[in-house]
This record gives sequence, structure tokens and C-alpha cells, in this order.
Amino acid sequence: MARKTPHVSETPATQWLKAHGVSYTEHAYDYVDHGGTAESARQLGWPEHQVIKTLVMEDERGDPLVVLMHGDRQVSTKNLARAIGVKSVQPCKPEVAQRHSGYLVGGTSPFGTRKALPVYVEASVLALERILINGGRRGFLVGLAPAVLETVLGARPVQCAI
Repeated sequence: MARKTPHVSETPATQWLKAHGVSYTEHAYDYVDHGGTAESARQLGWPEHQVIKTLVMEDERGDPLVVLMHGDRQVSTKNLARAIGVKSVQPCKPEVAQRHSGYLVGGTSPFGTRKALPVYVEASVLALERILINGGRRGFLVGLAPAVLETVLGARPVQCAI
């Protein structure tokens, strides 16, 4: 018998998805510190390549941006900087990322962020049939069609995976 996924209360991300008419499924799991996408993929029985991580980064001026990347891949900050036309990009410190996004690190969603941030998505993510991405709380992912990232969220495709 399939394990029933428990309902998770609303988050700013799920409120945003509902407000924009996006169809999604809820996937709760037991959050593990530093477990990352490998842990959530294992618990939920999904390929890690389809579990998308939300990374808050900043350019050389300190301007924040969000990068959506396959769980089993890393971001080439050099390639990302080149793709978006800035000198350099680096990950934000956790407290800075939280201030920009409004989410705790480990529960960062690209939907419903505290302030509007530019969002970039690894282009190959858009070719997947379905993805899991953070739903705005640690231990909570939402499943949706990746086209939503580009058409509704406005994410710009880039090629920066390594």
C-alpha cells in the first residue's frame, strides 16, 4: 500500500502557487540537516536529478538572485556569471539568503519569496516531465510541471550545470 503523504499547512510558496492557478502535489518527508536533495529523493523514491534545489546567490554588487538546479548537479558560478552578464556570482551566506528570500535555508522555495528576485533555471530542468521543488518549508516539496518555472515564475533558462 502506498504511503499517504501527510498534508502540510500553507506556506508563502503554496499561497503563491494557488494564487497563480498552478496545479501541484504535496510531498512531505523527514527533514535531515545537510541531507539535501539526496535525502529527500531517497525518502520520496524520486530520481535526485528530478529534485530541484533552490539556491540563493549574489553577484559582485551583492544583488541577490535565485538559481534552480538539478539535485545531482552543481552550479558553475563562472558559467552562470557569463550567462547572466555579471562579473562574478557566489552563494549567499545562510543568514543573507534567508533575509532575501524569507525562507530558512533547507526550506527555500523560488515561489513567494519575500522580495522579487531574478530566477534562473538550468535549461535541462525544463525538459523533464515532472519535478519536485521546495514548497517553502524544510521537509516539504511540491511536484509540478517544470514549464511553470519559465511560464509562470519567469525563470530564465541558463546552462551552468557541472
